[in-house]
Amino acid sequence: LRRYYPTTVLVTAFDIIFFWVARMMMMGLHFMEKEPFRDVYIHALVRDEKGAKMSKSKGNVIDPLGLIDSYGADALRFTLAAMAAQGRDIRLSTTRVEGYRNFATKLWNAARFAEHYDCRPVEGFAPAAASVELNRWIATETARTAKAVTVAIEAYKFNEAAGALYRFIWNLFCDWYLELAKPVLNGEDGPAKDETRATVAWVLDRTVALLHPFMPFLTEELWTRDQAAGERSVLALSEWPILDFEDETAAGEINWLIEVITAIRSVRSEMNVPAGAMVTLSVAGAAFRTAARLQAHDVAIRRLARVEAIHLAHAPLKGAVQIVVGEATLSMPLAGIVDLDAERTRLEKELDRIAKDVAKVDAKLNNPQFMAKAPEDVVEEQRERRQEAEGLRARIEGALARLSS
Repeated sequence: LRRYYPTTVLVTAFDIIFFWVARMMMMGLHFMEKEPFRDVYIHALVRDEKGAKMSKSKGNVIDPLGLIDSYGADALRFTLAAMAAQGRDIRLSTTRVEGYRNFATKLWNAARFAEHYDCRPVEGFAPAAASVELNRWIATETARTAKAVTVAIEAYKFNEAAGALYRFIWNLFCDWYLELAKPVLNGEDGPAKDETRATVAWVLDRTVALLHPFMPFLTEELWTRDQAAGERSVLALSEWPILDFEDETAAGEINWLIEVITAIRSVRSEMNVPAGAMVTLSVAGAAFRTAARLQAHDVAIRRLARVEAIHLAHAPLKGAVQIVVGEATLSMPLAGIVDLDAERTRLEKELDRIAKDVAKVDAKLNNPQFMAKAPEDVVEEQRERRQEAEGLRARIEGALARLSS
């Protein structure tokens, strides 16, 4: 008792707050004259994917050992953390666990990428000394993620911490940074290549440390696979990453580049442009800074957005799809690449289908009997369905407007 009483946190479920938690508090105050714990973390109940409580009689029990055998302990652990929003039960499905297994695979492949390019930790490496804008950007995003994860964990908002890590690892680090870094790593600029190798290793080390509470087995393996692993302690005993690096200029530049490429890719997808087709861009209304950015990032835009050429123009092209980015208007001629009339017809049919779906959902949500009798999770599912449909409708209406411009 001298060592373990009082403890810091009690983890429990809401259904035994009175039967167990309250009585522990009263007994502790009575016999020990001190509260038995400082914080109480009330976790969610795990239900099946339809929101029903698991029961052997219903046959909807999901065996966690079976999930671990199929997808791994780390994938299941991360799934439970990512879905543990305060005040909401977990609707567990194998699809979600499989998705987070793919997330683990994504990080593993990133580590293999680093190994392929011989990216090793450099003693004394500091992001502040980096000169490559791309490297300063990812170091800034790493520091921002570290702060967000730390704040979320300290507040017991494990789903927010898991979400921040997921977005950073999958989106920013793997999908953007490593793709944008490939030309540097394959190039002939020795100093830039060495700096990028060191940055990849630096980010990867801090990423696995931040992810360790959620995926301990994968991250410990990645930590020990490092060439310098024999010279440092196990990851579980290492220091928590405290990062304060910030370069708003680099962040603004690379985030602008990502915005442009994402906008072009979105329009290509909306317009059913074949993946292998190359398009041209005509840019009108670009300020001096935007024109300079387009020139500086010309290679990256053309490579990642499948653009053949970028030209500056005095006015938007007529008969071309328009994309607005900041003060500039990007015109993308699609004649000869896409059948515009057929595409317009397809989008109009899709718009009609969405309108019917929204009407069905609205009929339920505006029905007093449905709202009074339906379980809360079913009502919430209908609201989410409507929100998704409205988002899709807005994107299709935008695509139709571009075709008419």
